[in-house]
Amino acid sequence: MRGLLLLMCLSLGGLAWALSTSPVDGSKSRITATFTQMNVAVDGEFKRIKGQVSYDPAKPESSSTELSIDTASFDIGDEDYNAEVRKAEWFDSNKYPLATFKSTAVRPLGPNQFEATGTLLLKGKAVTVKAPVTVKTEGALRRFEGQLPISRKTFKLGDAGWDEVLEDQVLVKFVIVAPAS
Repeated sequence: MRGLLLLMCLSLGGLAWALSTSPVDGSKSRITATFTQMNVAVDGEFKRIKGQVSYDPAKPESSSTELSIDTASFDIGDEDYNAEVRKAEWFDSNKYPLATFKSTAVRPLGPNQFEATGTLLLKGKAVTVKAPVTVKTEGALRRFEGQLPISRKTFKLGDAGWDEVLEDQVLVKFVIVAPAS
């Protein structure tokens, strides 16, 4: 149950970008979903992220990203819960093994900041999302950080029986790391 919300957030968390095309470093990138179950905040993390980003600091509006997140990699620290969120009523990982994000527009907000708009595809449902993103260059790497609230009901994560146990809003936090080429 908790994992379902986190997976949803992970899919949205894919909002990272860079203009000379660079592969996402999945070992350093993080997509975390925070949901509330019975008034307690719970964090889960997607462990397998792939993609590429294009980013030009001089022309951030020409930036783009494509991310894919393995829905079965959602981990909330308990294998029984992890197995539950892979089931059909949640992520349906057998039918929908990947959640994807593809940017469609980037709007500069200031130095090292922009708003990314894109399509989040999760459990067969495509939704346009927007997220503020901060860019940090650390040596040979570039980090794209942000967060995005999403609705689990929009993606049909959990049936109505969960509505009294889980809040609808899930906060997806992401750190996407790629070479600063």
